[in-house]
Amino acid sequence: MYNNYKSVRKSNLAQINNFIVDLGSPSNISYFWNFGSLLGLSMLIQFMTGLFLTFHYSANVSVAFDSVIHIMRDVNSGWLIRYAHINGASFFFIFIYVHIGRGIFYFSFKKTMVWFSGIFILLFLMMVAFMGYILPWGQMSFWGATVITNLISSIPSLGETIVFWIWGGFSVGNATLNRFFSFHFIFPFLVMFLIFIHLIYLHVYGSNNPLGLVGSYDKVFFYPYYVIKDLFGFIFFMIMFLFLICFFPLILVDSDNFIMANSLVTPLHIQPEWYYLFSYAILRSIPNKLGGVVALFLSILILLVFMFCKSKFNSLTYYPIMEVIFWLFVAVVMLLMWIGANQVEHPFYILGQMLAFFFFFFFFIYIYLVNFWDSLLD
Repeated sequence: MYNNYKSVRKSNLAQINNFIVDLGSPSNISYFWNFGSLLGLSMLIQFMTGLFLTFHYSANVSVAFDSVIHIMRDVNSGWLIRYAHINGASFFFIFIYVHIGRGIFYFSFKKTMVWFSGIFILLFLMMVAFMGYILPWGQMSFWGATVITNLISSIPSLGETIVFWIWGGFSVGNATLNRFFSFHFIFPFLVMFLIFIHLIYLHVYGSNNPLGLVGSYDKVFFYPYYVIKDLFGFIFFMIMFLFLICFFPLILVDSDNFIMANSLVTPLHIQPEWYYLFSYAILRSIPNKLGGVVALFLSILILLVFMFCKSKFNSLTYYPIMEVIFWLFVAVVMLLMWIGANQVEHPFYILGQMLAFFFFFFFFIYIYLVNFWDSLLD
């Protein structure tokens, strides 16, 4: 029996060793591959700071706003925990978008299950972050929850019933806050499970590299080479993170959220956090409510289209026209964020429609031009 236990223990340790220490990794990976590990660190920061915030937060509409003030003023280092959680979410999404951009540029979507699991992680993270945005119970929290959840009412027949079920009543209230707090706490465990699945598939397929080479003839051990590289990325990120927390902690926070939620006073301009603004701009660019909701979800789900892309090479470096269009797409996403932060009026409305068209058009021109370029080489 002891020998069986010993053999199981050895096999488990061997799997962990192969997963972290002796993992074969391409020798030419650049710092763009650091963002996966930085996302893991960000997830840990969000989980720990969120856990400490729950110790003093009260999920009740009468005291939720005051409990946040209590955390900031009365709890030892409460300001640091809350600012770390708020700005950690922003860094999280910066890393996610760079991670996805790198995947598009270097054809990471060819590893279909890695890409597929990654898109689902993104969807759940956006859901978790939205629920967390409601919890401070400020003006933008309340009205953001009202506007976004009310979009579900566009579903024919059942939409209004679903909205009332989510609200727990006929408007956003105490039941809504309680539910969002519970889901905001429990969903990260599901996200961590999906991240684990994501990593398993990644280690089965192996990492790609800037040259897009396939094969195992030029690989090095993950430890010590990339462990040290990741640690360098961690140190650089923590310096930037602490600098932002200590000197500009509220630069990414909407000022309306420092006003307690009031259902009788509507903010002049309702908008979500900056990392949703590109999807929000696409939503507003569609005059039909149901069409806008569909476009909102497609702005994320359309990333799955890449799984149908076949190519001879594994980097846009070998597709010069497509490389230029890719950087134009990055500029379009940034402009959509700017459009989403402005009111629905001339010229922002028409600009939003034009940019939304290019946003969706990019995914299909990407596949077409890659296939066309490959056909020229046959």
